[in-house]
Amino acid sequence: MFSIALAIAFSVVSFSGDAAGRHPARSREAPSHEAGKVKAPIEATAVNDPGLNEVVGPGARGAAVLRAQILLARAHFSCGVVDARYGANLRGAIADFQSAHGLEVSGNVGEETWRFLNADKAPALVRVAIAPEDVAGPFVPVPEEMMEKANVPALSYSSPLEGLAEKYHSSPALLKKLNPGSRFDRAGEEILAPSVDAAPPGKAASVVVSRSRRSVAALDAEGRILSRYPATSGSEHDPLPIGRWKILGVSRDPSFHYNPELFWDAKESDGKAVIPPGPNNPVGVAWIDLSREHYGIHGTPEPSQIGKTQSHGCIRLTNWDVTELSKMVGPGTPAILEE
Repeated sequence: MFSIALAIAFSVVSFSGDAAGRHPARSREAPSHEAGKVKAPIEATAVNDPGLNEVVGPGARGAAVLRAQILLARAHFSCGVVDARYGANLRGAIADFQSAHGLEVSGNVGEETWRFLNADKAPALVRVAIAPEDVAGPFVPVPEEMMEKANVPALSYSSPLEGLAEKYHSSPALLKKLNPGSRFDRAGEEILAPSVDAAPPGKAASVVVSRSRRSVAALDAEGRILSRYPATSGSEHDPLPIGRWKILGVSRDPSFHYNPELFWDAKESDGKAVIPPGPNNPVGVAWIDLSREHYGIHGTPEPSQIGKTQSHGCIRLTNWDVTELSKMVGPGTPAILEE
């Protein structure tokens, strides 16, 4: 069985942007996450309308995009962060959904794709009460430097809003847009949130990581897609190790064993350190260990950057996507890493 204490693989992890290895866990309320603010008003009645068939494509934002994102998430074709904006991750999710259902692959949601998506009649947006555990904390600022991270007891959420956004697979900006005036810090308060929960997709017979498609797919024994997620995988310095590997095991809420010798961009003053667990840990909330030494599929403290940046060779998913995938695989599950 896979052991964290013995896992050399934890020594390599992916980070986002040009601050790789130094700033992997900025608060999700920082300006970098507010760049995708939803400007147009969003009416819950429109998002919940099963007759909605507005075209979702490049430049689109608002109710139709939000409905498509939520229905795709419930169909296990994740676009990563639900933000009511059309982008590359949503385009990929739509295209793979279309391919899996024998539809014309365009990456846009038109009448035919809406017909399949709208077969799901459940509300896309629901009113939910903020639970006591959502605001229990502790909420503390996340250190930026790797060596500083080693000195905190846990890398938990920096605010209730950050945790709620992750709970509902969304951007903090979207929750703010849906709930003007809410501080997101009082148990019992009702907020409008994406209804993203769905029945588990079942056990995977194999996992396919595609560098060119920037995705990870879990397949059944007949090769059909059970679930699909946007991913960040590899870089010029640490390319994705193309080949057939196996999953050795899964660790949830892992500590991260940081070894600066394995990072081309590590600070000279850094030393080896154990970074405590938590959603803002560099590997997020789960690590799926691969038989290729030092490599794994894992979560991230920066969900908005999935599919948009490079990694140190590993395969990075949002925390909610890696959580779902981790329940579908086990020791011996084949993992095919391809172009």
